[in-house]
Amino acid sequence: MVTKTNKENKKSKIKRPKKKSKPTFNVLNYGFFKAVKERWRKPRGTANKKRRKFKWAGALPKIGYKNPDSVRSVREDGRKEILVRGMPDVEKLKSLPSHELQGLCVRFASSLSKKTRAKMLPAINQ
Repeated sequence: MVTKTNKENKKSKIKRPKKKSKPTFNVLNYGFFKAVKERWRKPRGTANKKRRKFKWAGALPKIGYKNPDSVRSVREDGRKEILVRGMPDVEKLKSLPSHELQGLCVRFASSLSKKTRAKMLPAINQ
Protein backbone atom coordinates (compact mmCIF):
# COMPACT_ATOMS: atom_id res chain seq x y z
CA MET A 1 0.00 0.00 0.00
CA VAL A 2 1.38 3.39 -1.01
CA THR A 3 0.97 6.27 1.42
CA LYS A 4 0.96 9.91 0.41
CA THR A 5 3.12 12.56 2.01
CA ASN A 6 1.61 15.66 3.60
CA LYS A 7 2.43 17.80 0.55
CA GLU A 8 0.69 15.37 -1.81
CA ASN A 9 -2.35 15.24 0.47
CA LYS A 10 -2.61 19.03 0.51
CA LYS A 11 -2.40 19.19 -3.29
CA SER A 12 -5.05 16.51 -3.75
CA LYS A 13 -7.58 18.29 -1.54
CA ILE A 14 -10.28 20.06 -3.49
CA LYS A 15 -10.61 23.78 -2.87
CA ARG A 16 -14.08 24.47 -1.54
CA PRO A 17 -15.85 27.56 -0.25
CA LYS A 18 -15.20 28.29 3.41
CA LYS A 19 -17.97 27.96 5.97
CA LYS A 20 -19.26 31.19 7.45
CA SER A 21 -18.25 31.91 11.02
CA LYS A 22 -21.11 32.33 13.43
CA PRO A 23 -21.39 33.49 17.04
CA THR A 24 -21.84 31.09 19.94
CA PHE A 25 -25.49 30.88 20.91
CA ASN A 26 -25.76 30.77 24.69
CA VAL A 27 -28.52 31.31 27.22
CA LEU A 28 -28.99 34.81 28.62
CA ASN A 29 -26.77 35.37 31.69
CA TYR A 30 -24.31 32.62 30.76
CA GLY A 31 -20.96 33.70 32.22
CA PHE A 32 -22.54 35.89 34.90
CA PHE A 33 -23.98 33.14 37.10
CA LYS A 34 -22.33 29.85 37.98
CA ALA A 35 -25.62 27.94 37.76
CA VAL A 36 -26.28 29.00 34.14
CA LYS A 37 -24.69 26.34 31.92
CA GLU A 38 -23.18 26.75 28.45
CA ARG A 39 -26.10 25.53 26.35
CA TRP A 40 -28.87 26.80 24.13
CA ARG A 41 -32.54 27.09 25.06
CA LYS A 42 -35.04 29.19 23.15
CA PRO A 43 -36.00 32.24 25.25
CA ARG A 44 -39.74 32.10 25.92
CA GLY A 45 -40.38 34.54 28.76
CA THR A 46 -42.48 37.65 28.17
CA ALA A 47 -39.82 39.93 29.68
CA ASN A 48 -36.80 38.04 28.32
CA LYS A 49 -34.31 40.51 26.86
CA LYS A 50 -32.79 37.96 24.51
CA ARG A 51 -36.20 37.13 23.03
CA ARG A 52 -36.84 40.85 22.60
CA LYS A 53 -33.55 41.03 20.63
CA PHE A 54 -31.56 43.46 22.75
CA LYS A 55 -28.09 43.64 21.17
CA TRP A 56 -26.21 43.27 24.45
CA ALA A 57 -28.06 40.04 25.25
CA GLY A 58 -26.31 38.10 22.48
CA ALA A 59 -27.24 36.61 19.14
CA LEU A 60 -30.24 34.40 18.41
CA PRO A 61 -30.01 31.59 15.87
CA LYS A 62 -31.70 32.50 12.59
CA ILE A 63 -31.70 31.51 8.93
CA GLY A 64 -29.12 34.17 8.04
CA TYR A 65 -26.38 32.10 9.68
CA LYS A 66 -26.98 29.17 7.31
CA ASN A 67 -24.00 28.14 5.17
CA PRO A 68 -24.29 28.27 1.36
CA ASP A 69 -25.64 25.16 -0.40
CA SER A 70 -22.26 24.56 -2.05
CA VAL A 71 -20.71 23.91 1.39
CA ARG A 72 -23.55 22.07 3.13
CA SER A 73 -23.02 18.32 3.56
CA VAL A 74 -19.55 18.54 1.94
CA ARG A 75 -16.76 16.64 3.70
CA GLU A 76 -13.18 17.82 4.23
CA ASP A 77 -11.98 15.88 1.18
CA GLY A 78 -14.50 17.74 -1.03
CA ARG A 79 -16.93 14.84 -1.53
CA LYS A 80 -20.65 15.39 -0.99
CA GLU A 81 -22.23 13.10 1.59
CA ILE A 82 -25.59 11.40 1.02
CA LEU A 83 -27.59 9.86 3.87
CA VAL A 84 -29.16 6.48 3.06
CA ARG A 85 -32.15 5.55 5.22
CA GLY A 86 -33.45 2.56 3.24
CA MET A 87 -33.61 0.67 -0.05
CA PRO A 88 -35.61 3.44 -1.83
CA ASP A 89 -32.63 5.77 -1.31
CA VAL A 90 -30.31 3.14 -2.82
CA GLU A 91 -32.61 2.87 -5.86
CA LYS A 92 -32.42 6.66 -6.30
CA LEU A 93 -28.62 6.44 -6.24
CA LYS A 94 -28.69 3.76 -8.94
CA SER A 95 -30.80 5.98 -11.19
CA LEU A 96 -28.24 8.83 -11.08
CA PRO A 97 -25.86 9.16 -14.05
CA SER A 98 -22.29 7.99 -13.47
CA HIS A 99 -20.73 11.48 -13.70
CA GLU A 100 -22.88 12.63 -10.74
CA LEU A 101 -21.89 9.62 -8.62
CA GLN A 102 -18.16 10.38 -8.78
CA GLY A 103 -18.10 13.08 -6.11
CA LEU A 104 -20.51 11.36 -3.72
CA CYS A 105 -20.00 9.51 -0.46
CA VAL A 106 -22.68 7.32 1.15
CA ARG A 107 -23.46 7.40 4.87
CA PHE A 108 -25.88 4.94 6.46
CA ALA A 109 -28.46 6.28 8.90
CA SER A 110 -27.77 5.28 12.50
CA SER A 111 -31.22 3.67 12.70
CA LEU A 112 -30.25 0.97 10.15
CA SER A 113 -29.45 -2.48 11.49
CA LYS A 114 -26.32 -4.45 10.58
CA LYS A 115 -28.47 -6.88 8.61
CA THR A 116 -29.99 -4.12 6.48
CA ARG A 117 -26.57 -2.52 5.91
CA ALA A 118 -25.20 -5.88 4.75
CA LYS A 119 -28.06 -6.15 2.22
CA MET A 120 -27.47 -2.62 0.93
CA LEU A 121 -23.68 -2.76 0.52
CA PRO A 122 -23.62 -4.94 -2.64
CA ALA A 123 -26.33 -2.77 -4.22
CA ILE A 124 -24.39 0.43 -3.46
CA ASN A 125 -21.05 -0.93 -4.70
CA GLN A 126 -22.46 -1.74 -8.16
